[in-house]
Amino acid sequence: MSSRPSPIDTEIEGLPAEEVIGWAYEEWGDDCVHRFRGMFAFGVWDAPRRRLLLVRDRLGVKPLYWAQVGDRVLFASEIKAILESGLIAPAANRAVFSEVLATRYTAGSETMFEGIHKLLPGHRLIFEQDRVRIEKYWDLPLDGPDPDLERIDERDLIDRFRSLLQESVRLRLMADVPLGMFLSGGIDSTAVAALMAREVDRPIDTFSVAFADRGFSELDYARQAAAAVGARSHEVVIDDDDFFGALPRLIWHEDEPIAHPSSVPLHFVSALASGHVKVVLTGEGSDELLAGYGRYRRTMWNLALGRQYNKLTPAVARDAIRKQIERMAPGGRMRQKLMRTFLVLSPELESIYFDNFAVFSAPMQQRMFTRETRERIETIDPYAELRQLLERTKDLSLLDGLLYADIKTYLHELLMKQDQMSMAASIESRVPFLDHPLVEFTARLPERLKLRGLTTKYVLRQAMRDQLPAEILSRRKMGFPVPVGAWFRGRYRHLLDEYVLGERAAGRGLFAPAAVRRLVDEQMAGHMNHAERLWALVNTEIWHRIFIDGEDPADVGAPGQLAAAVH
Repeated sequence: MSSRPSPIDTEIEGLPAEEVIGWAYEEWGDDCVHRFRGMFAFGVWDAPRRRLLLVRDRLGVKPLYWAQVGDRVLFASEIKAILESGLIAPAANRAVFSEVLATRYTAGSETMFEGIHKLLPGHRLIFEQDRVRIEKYWDLPLDGPDPDLERIDERDLIDRFRSLLQESVRLRLMADVPLGMFLSGGIDSTAVAALMAREVDRPIDTFSVAFADRGFSELDYARQAAAAVGARSHEVVIDDDDFFGALPRLIWHEDEPIAHPSSVPLHFVSALASGHVKVVLTGEGSDELLAGYGRYRRTMWNLALGRQYNKLTPAVARDAIRKQIERMAPGGRMRQKLMRTFLVLSPELESIYFDNFAVFSAPMQQRMFTRETRERIETIDPYAELRQLLERTKDLSLLDGLLYADIKTYLHELLMKQDQMSMAASIESRVPFLDHPLVEFTARLPERLKLRGLTTKYVLRQAMRDQLPAEILSRRKMGFPVPVGAWFRGRYRHLLDEYVLGERAAGRGLFAPAAVRRLVDEQMAGHMNHAERLWALVNTEIWHRIFIDGEDPADVGAPGQLAAAVH
């Protein structure tokens, strides 16, 4: 190790990150990670001890993959970099397919590739004497709301939240390159933009993306938000040709099937921003901290009402009501809504939460997979990681338990999407809501400051009440919808014929042809909305062709081939 004097506790501003990390490791060893704040993924090779340390930030903003091959450990920020070593061959990890098709991602350390792992957020890996050891160095508090916070005036808690968020924004403006903001017009990104505008002496640059179909566009809100904070707004509008033309290349960038269609417009807005700035701030993370998704409220209501319903309503009557709902016209909005309530579902977390919000629920997978696939995965629970996470939260309320699990799983997938789609355009994205002091404070807040009646993200709305227009504060969450279902029924039906029903897809032996055909037929007839399921199947097949079959992304659904198929 170096014998140079340590600059720790003196002036280190301006030093390269790798030098700061090196000094910190010399000073505090593996525990240096506790001195760091923000996003990071790094490795330290301790040559005298022949020891490797890999560390990933607390919330998983930056990715880090690894694989052990004999007496070597390979690591990188992208899976394809590990594959490029030639020391490990790409092979599909069939063991995780059930989980991926249910939840859209792998919640644990497994990836879609056999032998390649994720280092989980808040963990470090030590490799020495040819052995890998993984340790958790950080976690969210698991003992519930802080009793001391319960005794503090609500306005003081709101002010404290705003102060922490303002500090986080200020810290993330430290850069020697131009900065901007991804702006959707929702409360999360607009709040960050407003706080950002307070810290700089010039109009900030905001970047927004929308679809040409105005029914799926948030541009009006984004323009209103930009005007409210005095920003210079930049916009890009894309259509279905842009979307599907970019898809194979973006699956290559993401290394795994793209879980959310919104990844594609995210890349387009990143490319737009890259012409003006090198760093952007985003509003990611607020929904998981502050119960911003409707599924939390629906889950709690369905569980509570369902248990009362089962207790007070005779079984014969419940069965008759369920059958009446099932006989309603297929494809009708009322039937679709009622089928996801306690009137049909068992009032247990398995049914109300796990299966209800899965892409392919566990029962549906039994029909979808071939017999061979079922035999290989029948003992694998697609919700195993979620169950383990929720088991840790037995001292928390149901809401705080669901938030904890989503921060460890769903948020992780969103952050991976954001990092890979922005870095593909050479843009660094920063997430003020995920500054760990703010996250820890928010986790200890009373539940009423997160979800109050029908109001989500209560503390954020109150904290920004004097900063944002009422229309932004009260607008319904859109979640950046993507009209893939309509596109599959229209000019891009041929993608289903090729990537879902085609010979190559069927030849993989994963899915029962009759079950897959039924999904497509019901989608085309408008009887059911299978857009998410068909999106998952299309992505899975394109991923196989690129990474397992070795095809160039440019040759998988190339624009010329798509145009020929359309016409």
